[in-house]
Amino acid sequence: MYQILKKQMLSDKIVLMDVKAPRVSANCLPGQFVIVKADEKGERIPLTICDYNREKETVTIVFQIVGASTALMAKYEEGEAFADFVGPLGKASELCFENVDELKKKKIIFMAGGVGTAPVYPQVKWLHEQGVDADVIIGARNESLIILSEEMKKVAGNVYVTTDDGTMGRKGNVNDCLKYLINEEKKTYDLAIAIGPLIMMKFATILTKELNIPTVVSLNPIMVDGTGMCGACRVQVGDEIKFACVDGPEFDGHLVDFDGCMKRQQLYKTEEGRAVLREKEGDTHHGGCGQCE
Repeated sequence: MYQILKKQMLSDKIVLMDVKAPRVSANCLPGQFVIVKADEKGERIPLTICDYNREKETVTIVFQIVGASTALMAKYEEGEAFADFVGPLGKASELCFENVDELKKKKIIFMAGGVGTAPVYPQVKWLHEQGVDADVIIGARNESLIILSEEMKKVAGNVYVTTDDGTMGRKGNVNDCLKYLINEEKKTYDLAIAIGPLIMMKFATILTKELNIPTVVSLNPIMVDGTGMCGACRVQVGDEIKFACVDGPEFDGHLVDFDGCMKRQQLYKTEEGRAVLREKEGDTHHGGCGQCE
């Protein structure tokens, strides 16, 4: 059992929890994720790691209440415990394996959409610990959906908040803000990392491709099973078939087929759609355990 040490409502529908998970906290890195089950009969929920504390043996998760399983998780209080908390899963951010001196020469911009701010935070925090201060754009539909902005300001070089309706920060989306930084403030960037809803990442990569900025995206939003067995996170990346849970969740954003990914996710929601995909995709429908030849 994995005890909840802290619970905080970031908004009406967004929950932050610190969970006691010694093995996960001892081995995880930014970019990886965990699988959470509220109880023995609960659904497996993949969640990107938002933060971790090796000394306190805790892992921080942030999730939005969107269905029955996340609604059940949100009912748990401090002192209660989840049945399963498995990880770290997926591959860590490539930033963690780059030469620090080379990283210090790069100008990095993070584009975080909604709950995508949660997986952005540990990467920015890790960079800050290495002496690298990146810029961060946090975007959401309105002020109530902006999360972790104050925490981000402590570890980022600059934080820019933007909302569709203008209730907080600049009015507009993350793309509008990036255009402003480049055109008006004359900023330049060597790398962009965009994390958020699929549609947000799609348009972010269209813009960064026009601007000739290499871009990494996280496809955590399309994961279901988290082990490659269900085939939900199958995605075309360039001329290759990849699976977000075992090959990612981070990929070259300019190579991801976002349109195909979004169409496939709609089909996957129904049993009939899943049957169609299994028939169409054959042996490439799932990625196995990620270890099989």
